[in-house]
Amino acid sequence: METAYLESFLLVVETGSLAEAARRLNITAAAVAQQIHSLEREFHAPLLARAGRTVQPTPAGHRLAHSAPLLLRELANAKTHVNEAGVAGELLIGTINTALHSLLPDILSSFVTRCPDAKVFLESGTTQQLYQAAQQGRLDAAVCLYPSFALPKTFDWALLREEPLVLLAPRCMAGQEPHELLRSQPLIRYDRSLGGGQMVESYLRTAQIAPRERFELSSLVAIALMVEKGLGVALVPDTALAMPEGQGVVRMALPLKQEKVRRFGVIWLRASARLPLIHHLVECARAVVAERGGPQASPR
Repeated sequence: METAYLESFLLVVETGSLAEAARRLNITAAAVAQQIHSLEREFHAPLLARAGRTVQPTPAGHRLAHSAPLLLRELANAKTHVNEAGVAGELLIGTINTALHSLLPDILSSFVTRCPDAKVFLESGTTQQLYQAAQQGRLDAAVCLYPSFALPKTFDWALLREEPLVLLAPRCMAGQEPHELLRSQPLIRYDRSLGGGQMVESYLRTAQIAPRERFELSSLVAIALMVEKGLGVALVPDTALAMPEGQGVVRMALPLKQEKVRRFGVIWLRASARLPLIHHLVECARAVVAERGGPQASPR
């Protein structure tokens, strides 16, 4: 079976048009139709039916459209195994937004220099969403936080940074005592449904501080910008985000010892067919984290 024919079929299903699929593939509509006929002969079933000016999959076509992506993915895995160097092929990477807005662009820059023949796809989501996608084989690796539970033995984990909480405050408040600022200034709260937000709640309780809350949101980038505008102060994990520090925001260390820190790294399945590419990604990530500085992972 020609895998290119399957890809053409999926494109026809996506666009609902032989002509549009042909245009995207830069071949004639007659050539696409011939490919579909070849698949129908091989599967002994009609795959497409005309519906007005468009085409739609038949019941058999729907079943093929559901299974074909997995088949193509497995074939790509086989090609990766056969590739002697293991540095070619596709890599599906999941990422949390914090990484996407901070370290990941530099990591990918280093990665594509090291593995120029690799094709990278990115998907953003929460750590829980990315873990589930990796578990189901829909992602090869995820740049995320350590989950709130112990990882099963089928997964591997590379810790990159340990991120304690810090106080973000407008630069005009630099030098003031952090707890006093938390008591006197409006708090821009990090979303309590997230792990980092739960760390904030735990710290405030331990410090016996009942802040005057003004906003609650999940974007660390937006929180930093709000602090810069003088809308309040914020307790956040000490991430690698390019905060507007040096302009209008200062980071302040907190006086109480923190039992928990946010753990940031890479997870992947140990049995992944793309282990060579994943290992290159992890090495690039470690190099970028070391170069950028900040609260790196402590030796174990």
